[in-house]
Amino acid sequence: MQFGIFTVGDVTADPTTGRTPTEAERIQATVAIARKAEEVGLDVFATGEHHNPPFVPSSPTTLLAYIAAQTVRIILSTSTTLITTNDPVKIAEDFSVLQHLSGGRTDVMLGRGNTGPVYPWFGQDIRAALPLTVEHYDLLRRLWREETVDWEGKFRSALQGFTLAPRPLDDVPPFVWHASIRTPEVAELAAYYGDGFFANHIFWPASHTKQLVNLYRRRFAHYGHGTPEQAIVGLGGQVFMRPNSQDAVDEFRPYFDNAPVYGHGPSLEEFTEQTPLTVGSPAQVIEKTLNFRNYVGDYQRQLFLMDHAGLPLKTVLEQLDLLGEEVVPVLRKEFAAGRPADVPAAPTHRSLLRARRAEERAAKEAADGGGESSDDEGNPETR
Repeated sequence: MQFGIFTVGDVTADPTTGRTPTEAERIQATVAIARKAEEVGLDVFATGEHHNPPFVPSSPTTLLAYIAAQTVRIILSTSTTLITTNDPVKIAEDFSVLQHLSGGRTDVMLGRGNTGPVYPWFGQDIRAALPLTVEHYDLLRRLWREETVDWEGKFRSALQGFTLAPRPLDDVPPFVWHASIRTPEVAELAAYYGDGFFANHIFWPASHTKQLVNLYRRRFAHYGHGTPEQAIVGLGGQVFMRPNSQDAVDEFRPYFDNAPVYGHGPSLEEFTEQTPLTVGSPAQVIEKTLNFRNYVGDYQRQLFLMDHAGLPLKTVLEQLDLLGEEVVPVLRKEFAAGRPADVPAAPTHRSLLRARRAEERAAKEAADGGGESSDDEGNPETR
């Protein structure tokens, strides 16, 4: 499994001091958090995309490219890239460049977004959100996979003889996760193409997430990509930890009560009972996170939201120390225990490249009548 963090990039006043960071401070803090995530041994850092206050990550690939230059191992992703209002050609270009800059440490999470006004800002109609999602993704896939693209659709101008530049690194497109909070059509889209499905999982009860993930798994198998258990699933989550659980509750309560994503609604106790939010000790985080497998099955990626609601940078970095030192090592061990052999690992650029080369060898052997070919495992050119 892969473990990591995602940010929504909110600029929120610290309710305990009344101070609001500047946009520059918030962006620089995000970079520091990503570096820390790698330092403590996490696998993934992901940023959302928002185009309205109080959020700052309006250009995710710019941010991720800067982080790529300051890290060496961590996978850089989005959470989410807006497939509805971004032009597919620009998405394809930006992520191909990011692939090359990061040495393949790149994947992408696509979603419709949750801010209605963004549609007219980028010349689209929110009433067409689902058709936009389907059409834009169809074009994006072709741009990454075909040398020359002739294409015509409803929502953008046609393409004739278009070639993406640069091409994806090693001619292997970034792995795609389709993200949803509540939309079964997104799970269906992910299943149709055999892509990953990421259930945001931070606002809704377990029964809702179970329903979406099970739909995706069934349809993944229906379209012939493998068994339901072989579908690629990711989950979001939210945690706040202190060694003593009551200290965590007392410290986090004012931040929860004023958070832009869920403040001024249910109480902290109600929210932690009804959703994956865990506020307590590392042991409590481990216990609740391990329970996710009971209703979604064995899955591939777990991302935590940890830097929102006005939490100061110092506190977030302390949270990452606890996550990396006390929580993730236990989760790795426990999630690996009893994991069936046919459940795939989380995709990476290296594993996707290896799979493509294996397919090419098999095709060549079939064309040659079954002759042997050498394995490129260990080839220094294999990324």
